[in-house]
Amino acid sequence: MTRKPVIRRQRARRDLEDAADYYYGKGGGALELRFIDAVEDTFGLIAHMPGIGSPRYAEALQRSGLRCFRVKRFPYLVFYIEHPDRIDMLRILHQRRDIPKIFQDDSDEDA
Repeated sequence: MTRKPVIRRQRARRDLEDAADYYYGKGGGALELRFIDAVEDTFGLIAHMPGIGSPRYAEALQRSGLRCFRVKRFPYLVFYIEHPDRIDMLRILHQRRDIPKIFQDDSDEDA
């Protein structure tokens, strides 16, 4: 199976930085690096097998093609959309956040 290039959208980059900063504050550099490595591993899995993610939020959020996949050992979900030539990583969100509201707020910003 061919690996598709992963494009990290601005909000995903910001989400990763914020979460990494949180883990740095909680457990220092080692925990921060474990989190970043886990996210990178998740990106790699998705790049090789884009269908691995769940489409459960696509209908609720009215975002065709939206999928999410959990980061191993951390309570975060990676949200992405597969395109024929790439994968867009849209958000990296804690699973207990109000995900529909966050995506609604994102849509409001784009309007």
